[in-house]
Amino acid sequence: MDSLGPLCVGIDPHAELLTAWGLDDDVSGLREFSLRVVESLGGRVAAFKPQAAFFERHGAAGLAVLEEVLAASRAAGTLTVVDAKRGDIGSTMAGYGDAFLADGSPLAGDAVTVSPYLGFGSLGPALERAAASGRGVFVLCLTSNKEGHEVQHAVGADGVSVAASIAAQAAVLNSGAAPMGSVGLVVGATVGDAVRATGTDLEAVNGPLLAPGVGAQGAGAAELAEVFGAARSQVLASSSRGVLAAGPDPAGLRRAAGDAVAQVRGALRGAR
Repeated sequence: MDSLGPLCVGIDPHAELLTAWGLDDDVSGLREFSLRVVESLGGRVAAFKPQAAFFERHGAAGLAVLEEVLAASRAAGTLTVVDAKRGDIGSTMAGYGDAFLADGSPLAGDAVTVSPYLGFGSLGPALERAAASGRGVFVLCLTSNKEGHEVQHAVGADGVSVAASIAAQAAVLNSGAAPMGSVGLVVGATVGDAVRATGTDLEAVNGPLLAPGVGAQGAGAAELAEVFGAARSQVLASSSRGVLAAGPDPAGLRRAAGDAVAQVRGALRGAR
């Protein structure tokens, strides 16, 4: 991550973007779009983050394209975070873990996003599979959607916010790991003072922090500094629209990604 710059490029093949690239909103367009991103940027950025929903909307054929994207990314030597945001209990959560984290699964990336809002303990089966396969998880903690505060800022009887509790439980799992543990958090780069307001200790997490919202969604150096402060060394900044809008020309994608890498490297350099 350090050698390439701390940038994750989202692969978000939604209908409007396919149209902007001159592609049909079908499986063929989905495949052309997604693999062109990988071919253009593989080995040039730290990670890709394919959004599972945009593949699932095309059914089984769309999931087959996601499998191709993950395989092509591996071949290019680029890490992948499958943005699936799965959350369930018991054997169902274990099933999601098998799908996205188990060795041999064609849907397994290097990490997956998960939701803790059925209780952090409900993530146990996925965490076990991640540990067994050497993969990671990113747990939703402080998200940038306007509704997120209804749950994430809520305070329990112990006076601790939900977000702070999630971060603290991730910190326990990562305790003693070097240089970092494999249980990361998703913290939006545009959440402003939410980290301070909720009393969330990101630095103590000792795990990676996935930060969506860089670039077109408004987060730059000032926002990254405000949100992450001393935890900036743990940040993997994610940009989707800001890079993808430069396509379909591969040279345009590379220029946009290069600009984004320079932006986030500059914003986070003081902590790296």
